[in-house]
Amino acid sequence: MIQKCLCIVITQNHSSTFIRRTNYFPPMKKITIYTDGACSGNPGPGGYGVILRFNDTVKELSGGFRITTNNRMEIMGAIKGLESLKEHCDVTIVTDSQYLVNAIEKGWAKKWKSNGWMRNNKDKALNPDLWEKLLSLLSNHTVKFQWVRGHNGHAENERCDQLAVAAANSPNLPDDIR
Repeated sequence: MIQKCLCIVITQNHSSTFIRRTNYFPPMKKITIYTDGACSGNPGPGGYGVILRFNDTVKELSGGFRITTNNRMEIMGAIKGLESLKEHCDVTIVTDSQYLVNAIEKGWAKKWKSNGWMRNNKDKALNPDLWEKLLSLLSNHTVKFQWVRGHNGHAENERCDQLAVAAANSPNLPDDIR
């Protein structure tokens, strides 16, 4: 939801005073969300790692599931990052998942949704529960996706991978949500 304020603007010239109302939209916080997913086996135990950066403030998130897939964890990382935002933000999501980037930037996920979660006439779209949640969260923010090559020395991507792998290896992981 975009927050706005009602402002009263008073201007004066030589002989008159003008009062008008206008909507004011305060500048949005610029947030960068770095995400990665990991899975040992596919399906198998998996995890996601997230780093949120706002100016000099950094927050790390991670979690995992007992039986899941790598793609589900890639999507879950973006979901968890966006869920942690408390107000409308200008967000860049940086990920090594072309599946995630293309599904949003090329409009695939919206198309799958409009087709009743079908990719084409015979193939169901995978992970509709997560795509539904992600599309809903994206509508609350201004978001762009940026792809980076994984395991290529990108510091935040490497850290997200460490978080995701550690989460996937955690004991007593819950069942995946579906």
